[in-house]
Amino acid sequence: LELLNTAGNVVGIDLKDIKGVYFVREFADSDTLSRKTFANRPRTEGLWVRLRFKDNEVLEGMMPNDLSQTTADGFLINPPDLRSNTQRIFVPRSALDSLTVLAVIGGTNRRRKAAAEDVRQVQLFGE
Repeated sequence: LELLNTAGNVVGIDLKDIKGVYFVREFADSDTLSRKTFANRPRTEGLWVRLRFKDNEVLEGMMPNDLSQTTADGFLINPPDLRSNTQRIFVPRSALDSLTVLAVIGGTNRRRKAAAEDVRQVQLFGE
């Protein structure tokens, strides 16, 4: 992981040495997460996951239900309280003891009925 510090220098940190990278709205507001679990079933689409860290801390969040957005290094989750200062958290796999998918939340995949063909349309070229 490479971070840009306040002096403008790039600092390299090994992923094994961190528990999470927090993407925040304001750097001055350093409050911790007010909620680490969902009170009710989340409304946003995706995978509702529970992360158990090696120090036994538990954190729930939402992940995209898309394998192309996952990396071998870790997981990018949205925390339970979307109004808090923390927008997203990158959690390295090396910091986790377990990851449990609690639910897959999303819209139904019903096929829409095909629109009726317009009989007024002139067929061209023997279509």
